[in-house]
Amino acid sequence: MKWITLKCMSQVTAADTGIYRAVDPATAEQYRSQGWWTGEQLIDRFQRFVAEDPDRVSVVDDAGASLTRRRLWDQGAELSTELRAGGIGRGDVVLIYLPNTVAWQIAFVATLQLGAIPATLPVSSDEATVEHVVNLIGARMIVAPKEFHGRSMADRAHRVMVATGRVATVLTFDADGTHELSEIAGEPFAPIMPPAVDHLMFTSSTTGMPKAVMHTSDTLGAVNIAFAQRFGIDENTPIFMPSPLGHSVGAWHGGRFSLFTGAPLILQGDWDPVRALEICDEHRCAFIAAATPFLKDIVDAPWPEGKPKLSTVRTFLCGGAPVPPSLLEAAEVQAPNTFATVLWGMTEGTGTTCVPESSRDQLVGTAGMPVPNLELAINDPDDSGQGELIMRGAGVFVGYFGQDDLYRQHLTGEGWFRTGDLARIGDDGYLRLTGRLKDMIIRGGVNISPVPIEDMIAAYPNVRRVAVVGRPDERLGERICAVVVPAETPFTLEELNAWLRDQGLSDRKLPESLVVVEQMPVTAAGKIRKNDLRRNLEEQQ
Repeated sequence: MKWITLKCMSQVTAADTGIYRAVDPATAEQYRSQGWWTGEQLIDRFQRFVAEDPDRVSVVDDAGASLTRRRLWDQGAELSTELRAGGIGRGDVVLIYLPNTVAWQIAFVATLQLGAIPATLPVSSDEATVEHVVNLIGARMIVAPKEFHGRSMADRAHRVMVATGRVATVLTFDADGTHELSEIAGEPFAPIMPPAVDHLMFTSSTTGMPKAVMHTSDTLGAVNIAFAQRFGIDENTPIFMPSPLGHSVGAWHGGRFSLFTGAPLILQGDWDPVRALEICDEHRCAFIAAATPFLKDIVDAPWPEGKPKLSTVRTFLCGGAPVPPSLLEAAEVQAPNTFATVLWGMTEGTGTTCVPESSRDQLVGTAGMPVPNLELAINDPDDSGQGELIMRGAGVFVGYFGQDDLYRQHLTGEGWFRTGDLARIGDDGYLRLTGRLKDMIIRGGVNISPVPIEDMIAAYPNVRRVAVVGRPDERLGERICAVVVPAETPFTLEELNAWLRDQGLSDRKLPESLVVVEQMPVTAAGKIRKNDLRRNLEEQQ
């Protein structure tokens, strides 16, 4: 098989590393001829919508800010001009580290207008993660809020960028939308990203720090095309996005999807299910993609009796964590106008869903069927048909930046991407997930690596051995559970977490339950059998 090769510069050695894209030229041409790869840049597509109907609403947030297409374009252009004068240009990586506000979309549009590369990270990410990401991708600039939930994010952004020793720019937005630009002196720095890369997204790795997932305008556009076709999304379909825009779901099915389809983007910052229901009714939202806890909270939220929830919402794609059949059934009763379905996907590529024509068993018992431009298969299946799920298609990513070897390890000899999930594919073509090879905890749609948590707990004076696993939870899919063999003195979860906070562990990574055991189940080599631990926890539920 011939492989397409992208060339890039390593941020450490500036050596030619070679990033391999496992799509042979014939397949790439097939994607083009079928219309999945159009070669069109997202910003050019949005500019057409601006020209067609400039006064149509483009983005609204729950703080009251609203921009038409023309105003979004113009404010992006004003900002990009300012950034260009400050030395930001084509090929530079801009880390967007903002909450769900109109400012996020302005910064995103400005970055695309510059020909720079947006890298999007949830604003809830801690400082160590931001520092890792900035150094991994060679970010030339960071965009952050001045404050977020009482914390000075401007100070954090400056600390991180100063620590690189490189010339850098920090752009901060105030709550009223005004911004401030500051330059940081340092060593000159040239863009290092392959020219075909259009967007960097991040996903957790087994080392605990995020991997940088590279997508092109074609791979991202292929996903937008597929979901727009499957669910009838166009400029008349307002998109409600409560998921963080810095997360792949928010960026892909929110920020980018709005620009791609011309649909109004309706944002919610701090999550409140009752307010979400009110916003959806107010703006007649028709499409939502969000993690399982969002749907769970909407189902549980108080609401006037006899009034359907999500009355204008046609489609709710629910993913990121297992979706209990009981939740889908409750949603069907409380939101009778809404088709709610499981959404399976990864930052590396997506996805599968059910469709309105799916049977009841398919809807509540499977992860759906792939969108038309995604191929799924089972690698080395056992007698029951279970094996590792592998995928390839027009919407699959092009590599992990700075981690070429890791990317190659995830590919089969035929160029399929190994997802790490265990699954079966039925004769009906529907996906049935049965587990995962990876130890990643998926809490509320967010991947959390247990490794750094385990490392920190292992340093606690009263712990002899520790394993951190996901404990099944109806609302979040999984919660973080620390299983420990104590050294001598017993301790409580509260005492452990107070100590972990003092060590700098972020609240979102703190264990939510503590299980004390006399010994761990281990392999002959002494490795902890986490599958056995998970099974024991499930039996205790």
